[in-house]
Amino acid sequence: MMLSEGDVVSRGVAVALLLMSVASWVLILWKTWLLARLGPALPRSIAAFWQAPSLAQALQRVPALDPQALLAPLLLAAQAPLAGTLAGAGDARARLTRVLRDGLQASSARLQYGQVLLATVGTTAPFVGLLGTVWGIYHALSGMAGGGQLTIDLVAGPVGEALIMTAAGLAVAIPAVLAYNIMGRRIVRLEAELEGFAHDLRELLLQPAAPVS
Repeated sequence: MMLSEGDVVSRGVAVALLLMSVASWVLILWKTWLLARLGPALPRSIAAFWQAPSLAQALQRVPALDPQALLAPLLLAAQAPLAGTLAGAGDARARLTRVLRDGLQASSARLQYGQVLLATVGTTAPFVGLLGTVWGIYHALSGMAGGGQLTIDLVAGPVGEALIMTAAGLAVAIPAVLAYNIMGRRIVRLEAELEGFAHDLRELLLQPAAPVS
């Protein structure tokens, strides 16, 4: 009723909330599936790496156990040829730290993908819904102003319909905020495991006689 009688602003707010809800739920479902796989896969991949008899065999084992390629940026960074470039100049520890840091940032970017969208929806959807409510009330009262004396019965219906937009904004925002917080904690744990692995890998590669075959 409200949308059929509403103007462009009211309908635009409703469409915006709908798009926010669809986008956030698609992202929530996808990231829930992704983090559910990464939870056991990452420790298993790290354990397989350290249980390998040599670095070369470890590099062959990990991809099969790391389907989301979360460790791949770190392993590729550690193997990247640096000779003849500015990246290869300077102290070996500094070079290795730099390439592993870049790899760690690439892995973290995969984990953080979509978090900005969830945070944006969670913070803006209530205000978008409030905008729809305020505009709906104004539009309803303006329409009734020329109809003679206003009574509570005449006002309650349009105002109640306009308040639905505030409820809709909260319905869109609450799942996004909850998902952002829950997934954020899981991502922090995974990033801590990646940072620990990067540190241990750096120490291994700096050893003068690491087994490589």
